[in-house]
Amino acid sequence: MEQQAILAIGVFLVTYGMIIAEKIHRTIVAMIGGILMVVLGIVDQEAALHHIDFNTLGLLVGMMIIVSITAETGLFKYIALIAAKRAKGSPVRILVALALITAVGSAFLDNVTTVLLMVPVTFSITRQLRVNPVPYLITQILASNIGGTATLIGDPPNIMIGSAVKELTFMAFITNLAPIVAMIMACTLPIFVFLFRKQIQTTPELQNSIMQMDEKGIITDRTLLIKSVSVLGLTIIGFFLHQLLHLESATVALAGAFALLLLTGEHAMETAFTKVEWTTIFFFVGLFVLVSGLAETGVIARLAAAAIDLTGGHPVATSMLILWLSAIASAFLDNIPFVATMIPMIQEMGNMGVEDLEPLWWSLALGACLGGNGTLIGASANLIAAGMSGKEGHPIKFVTFMKYGFPLMLLSVSLASIYVWARYLI
Repeated sequence: MEQQAILAIGVFLVTYGMIIAEKIHRTIVAMIGGILMVVLGIVDQEAALHHIDFNTLGLLVGMMIIVSITAETGLFKYIALIAAKRAKGSPVRILVALALITAVGSAFLDNVTTVLLMVPVTFSITRQLRVNPVPYLITQILASNIGGTATLIGDPPNIMIGSAVKELTFMAFITNLAPIVAMIMACTLPIFVFLFRKQIQTTPELQNSIMQMDEKGIITDRTLLIKSVSVLGLTIIGFFLHQLLHLESATVALAGAFALLLLTGEHAMETAFTKVEWTTIFFFVGLFVLVSGLAETGVIARLAAAAIDLTGGHPVATSMLILWLSAIASAFLDNIPFVATMIPMIQEMGNMGVEDLEPLWWSLALGACLGGNGTLIGASANLIAAGMSGKEGHPIKFVTFMKYGFPLMLLSVSLASIYVWARYLI
């Protein structure tokens, strides 16, 4: 292996180790790691910029602006109270209800947007019940990545796969992935309850206080609410239609954000920009550049090629390898550059004589999306929720998240393995 590749691996491993150690803020560590990739000549600045996924960053910024303005209307507090009342104020029932809402929302919006909408709701409820919000947030992060697996627009890897393989339509994703997503949610919800039930106990008085609250006065600005909900609705419709309109999701999100700013005026703009999670945005930038060093030196491509060569093209072995390799890699690397490497490799296998590539595409989608639950840096939604939680004074530690996320990721990928084998390979 050439010197630059070894150097890239070294920088990546040291940076990743420091992120896990959490002695220095992960954004600072990731940015320094990314800068070192450029300074040491592992990747030039132009190539590094090319590897930054501005579509992901634009989507995040756009939705953060829309959500921050919408939050000013009191809408999320209203949703929180309605959800809490429907659950009779029970912390455990609320945990389940919010997890289900997050999973469904992640499928038909996307998991990042859903987390942006649900985190303020969660904090409103947990403050009222005086319970620790972290179990709720961890549950919602895991549910968002599971739910986002179900559709073409639910998670960035699915968007990339659907873009590369035109035959895999919106309905194809739902038909092939929604059944296993429903099965995984059915299996993991009871586990969430079992793991967190003792951490989210409250008093009957606090439960009753929620039931006695009047939700009618919570909406503070009805004019702003109408503007915000209208723009949010149009933005969501834009996500559904963005392929038909030949627009990237970032364009849709930013168009919605600045249309709302146009309707609300300059005073809202300054407030909205202060609430954008810039530390999370720059963490992504550093991470993209960091991984670009591995991509540009051929490390990711060599690993993927060697792994696929091991199977000899056998359908079952190849599908299982892609599924598990994608899951483990996506837990520790950003899944976007990994999926970008795997897509042409799977296409090349078709040129080499593998007739049915469909099981491989679904294995890649399941592995990349579900694997994001393995660690805190495995998916965009994880980082967004962690950033917002940290700002509220409840940081989610890397090791704490991994303690819950990694075993549940292994369970979900095991269920996905059985599903892929039974549906496509028997």
